[in-house]
Amino acid sequence: MLDPSRDQARGFFLEAWRKYRAGEPLQGLEAIALPLILEHPEYHALLEDPERARDRNFPPERGEMNPFLHLGLHLALEEQLSIDQPPGIAQRFGALLARHGERHAAMHAALECLAEVVWKAQRDRTAPDAEAYLECLARRAG
Repeated sequence: MLDPSRDQARGFFLEAWRKYRAGEPLQGLEAIALPLILEHPEYHALLEDPERARDRNFPPERGEMNPFLHLGLHLALEEQLSIDQPPGIAQRFGALLARHGERHAAMHAALECLAEVVWKAQRDRTAPDAEAYLECLARRAG
């Protein structure tokens, strides 16, 4: 899933949820995605209705968080932490964790930095700025 389409990304999370609910084994990234989904019970009803979920829009002007984007950012951050890429992210995340005292809260603080860096890269049509990302994490850790 290096550059999935909207349908592929949504299908990935929907399939992981379906397998979990059916008691089927999860494969690869699905095993990492499931705990993230379980930490977000507010998304479970949407995941229970794949037809609605595949086509639903989440306009930012209405203040709706796109659950698939949110879960995708979580998944990306988990992968970054597992390989310490960009170098130093694991240490910066450790400082966030110490500040927040709870992993999920620290994850959400880090996700704000990740989302900002990705948004700027897309807007400017450049690669994500790893240094800006790490600096944002350090600021949030206080």
